Amino acid sequence: MNIKEREYEGVTSQYAQQKPTNDNDVIAKMEAEWPLMTEEFKKLQREQYELFLHKQHDYGPGNISVGTQLQTPEEVKLSLTGLWFRMNDKLQRVKTLLMNNRESAVKDEPLEDAYLDVSNYGIMATIVKKGLWGK
Repeated sequence: MNIKEREYEGVTSQYAQQKPTNDNDVIAKMEAEWPLMTEEFKKLQREQYELFLHKQHDYGPGNISVGTQLQTPEEVKLSLTGLWFRMNDKLQRVKTLLMNNRESAVKDEPLEDAYLDVSNYGIMATIVKKGLWGK
């Protein structure tokens, strides 16, 4: 156990015995019980957000809206279908790598990148569905 883990050990036992009463309590409890996991989760979310911003800077919102204004149900469905195809491509890559006991398909594209891509596409689909894409 390293120093950081020992620092959290006392806090963890304190929160483990308490039942959380609101969202802030739940967050504090979880972060105290699993500090390394929750910090890694937040770090990955930030990396995903930064990647999203760089990609949007390069491609613009039209790559997801498929050149439409996303104003009709048909336009939204087209966009969501495109996102589904992208997610499916990534999931097929994950499946192939896992089934063949490989960590990457191409140099500098590890399995973890595909996991993060699927997650980002899911967030993007949610933004499209909420009518906020490109706004």
